[in-house]
Amino acid sequence: MGIDLTALHWIYLVFIGLIILFMVFRKDTTIVCIIGIFSIALTATGSLSGSISSVFNSFIFAITELLSTILVISIIVAMSKGLTATGVNDVMIRPFTKFIKTPALAYWTIGIVMMLISWFFWPSPAVALLGAVLVPVALRVGLPALGIAMAMNLFGHGIALSGDYVIQAAPKLTADAAGIPVGDVIAASVPLVIVMGIVTTITAFIFIKRDMKRGILKVDQSTYLEDEPSPSEKNLLSAGWRNGIALLIPLLFALNIAAMVSFDLQGGDATALIGGTSIFILLIISLAAYKGKGLERSTSFLIDGFQFGFKVFGPVIPIAAFFYLGDAGFGTIIGDFLPETSHGIVNDLGASLAAVVPLSKAVGAVTLTVVGAITGLDGSGFSGISLAGSVANLFAQSIGTGVATLTALGQIAGIWVGGGTLVPWAIIPVAAICNVDPFELARRNMLPVVIGLTVTTIVAIFIL
Repeated sequence: MGIDLTALHWIYLVFIGLIILFMVFRKDTTIVCIIGIFSIALTATGSLSGSISSVFNSFIFAITELLSTILVISIIVAMSKGLTATGVNDVMIRPFTKFIKTPALAYWTIGIVMMLISWFFWPSPAVALLGAVLVPVALRVGLPALGIAMAMNLFGHGIALSGDYVIQAAPKLTADAAGIPVGDVIAASVPLVIVMGIVTTITAFIFIKRDMKRGILKVDQSTYLEDEPSPSEKNLLSAGWRNGIALLIPLLFALNIAAMVSFDLQGGDATALIGGTSIFILLIISLAAYKGKGLERSTSFLIDGFQFGFKVFGPVIPIAAFFYLGDAGFGTIIGDFLPETSHGIVNDLGASLAAVVPLSKAVGAVTLTVVGAITGLDGSGFSGISLAGSVANLFAQSIGTGVATLTALGQIAGIWVGGGTLVPWAIIPVAAICNVDPFELARRNMLPVVIGLTVTTIVAIFIL
């Protein structure tokens, strides 16, 4: 299981530490990431010109990987601006205001709905479905945008994705690597997912309430959509048109959900369906409200959406580019310079850690949590969890028990860190929909998630 670590591994590890340190002190990480990419490329290739080119190529790779997310967020925001400008959004959110009357109700309602949708369609489509309707409602009842983002993040990318009980992509990967049935991993993960979910979401809610009371977190009604529509724009549609479109939109998204179920659309396919539907909704609004100027106005809304999308995603691209080097991106960006036995820099680091630690139930559980967290640093949450399954199998043989529990623990740690609660480039869909800084959202999530992983690891030790 041991891996020979090269200079590339150690340089990567040093820059991970620097990036985390800069984030803790609220400093921008762009320059650190660029220097990190250049240093790794120069060490690997020995070519100055090739290393400089690798920095640019890494940006292209990151943008390519993130492009579908950038597009769907931009389109959703463009549609939302159209809804707000014409007053349709006011009609849509009115029914929810009857049920969501306090910040606490907003937090738990958005979180639970996000979790339920994410179980069936994964979090990215769920973010798009919920964002346009529930974010304005939560803001109006006093829940700050960061609180909304944390609820969507922790329940969707955390609880739902780490268990993945419906689609079962995550437990299939870890179970295959551990050599056990998928059902064993799912059964073992249930108590751990429950503990992780309860501890993390309650801790986050307590911190949100505390900071709201202290005035650190405040509600800014312009957080979601900065440009307030003029009264004349809101009067462009009659009450009948506004009510009709307000009914049509949830109907279309309900048909989207039916199509996802019928045609087994998940992940990127489901997101694309929602994105395409949002474009047609934007066109309907623009043509109905602005008549002859509808074509120009729809383009204006799209431009606003794309400006918003790239403004939000811009700071994330350099750091995403660096961390993609830890996985499959290395070969594409720099070339085939890793050892033949390497499974990617991040996976190599995780495997090396697992190979040198002494074995006991407590050490095994802690190590699986750490290995899972390390493999999640590439920002996907899924690429490294097979390693967690392999390490769990190895540890269980030495300990004599607990392969399913260890596998589930590594899966939970990997997805909570990399699937979209701590890694800034993985949480950008939620951050963009709520119009908050992804780095600030990651910092806000940090303490609740670390506390949750600590408690969950302790529970796993007793279960073993």
